[in-house]
Amino acid sequence: MNYMLEAIKEAYDGINNNHGGPFGTIIVKDGQIIGRGHNKVLLNKDPTCHGEMEAIRDACKQIGTHDLKDSILYTTAEPCPMCLGAILWANIKDVRFGCTVMDTDKIGFRDDEFYKSFEGKNKNFSLKEENRAECLKLFSDYEKLNRERY
Repeated sequence: MNYMLEAIKEAYDGINNNHGGPFGTIIVKDGQIIGRGHNKVLLNKDPTCHGEMEAIRDACKQIGTHDLKDSILYTTAEPCPMCLGAILWANIKDVRFGCTVMDTDKIGFRDDEFYKSFEGKNKNFSLKEENRAECLKLFSDYEKLNRERY
């Protein structure tokens, strides 16, 4: 089975129903599709509903865990920073994508603004530390509980 073609079908489902952009994702483990998702930003009026995020949520629900190690993620476009973060948090180590960030930029999506923000070059974005001592106490209190880390 060509999993990227499945991701493309997922993307078409989304764009044909006006759910969002042309972004579809499939997650595969042990040769089985365990998660599917497409961009639902417009449908859900939620900027976090990218195809990768939707597929990760679906896969975690399907297999009953937050840990998707040993999975492969197929997506129609190179993951944005938010999705890349989610992929890393889910322990997915193998990602296959179709279009690049530059391809995505050419059709009107603004991933470049995020990369500029990381480099401190986005004048329309501010990132400042505040109330660090209080937040460090929160972290210390949590650490003392010795809860499961993910």
